[in-house]
Amino acid sequence: VQAGAYQNSTWVVAVAKAGVEDGFPLIGGSLIVDPDGEIVAEAETEGDELLVHPCDLDATIFGKKTIFDFVRHRRIEHYGLITSRAGVVPPPEV
Repeated sequence: VQAGAYQNSTWVVAVAKAGVEDGFPLIGGSLIVDPDGEIVAEAETEGDELLVHPCDLDATIFGKKTIFDFVRHRRIEHYGLITSRAGVVPPPEV
């Protein structure tokens, strides 16, 4: 979750079930991660919890305009081999 938030320079809310369902205990562990990959709120028990954190959407701008500016860094001229075939093509035997 943390890597995904960082790599996409976005806020991530990961939700996990807690408590007991059908006789099985669920561990929970919901969390909120900021665009730098830092956990800013995390469930602390195995019971029901409500997480709240102010999410500044402008915090995503720096990453999306620099390192993770996928539009600027995308090099579609290198995708030919990927898009020209489907399935596995084994290398020629030597």
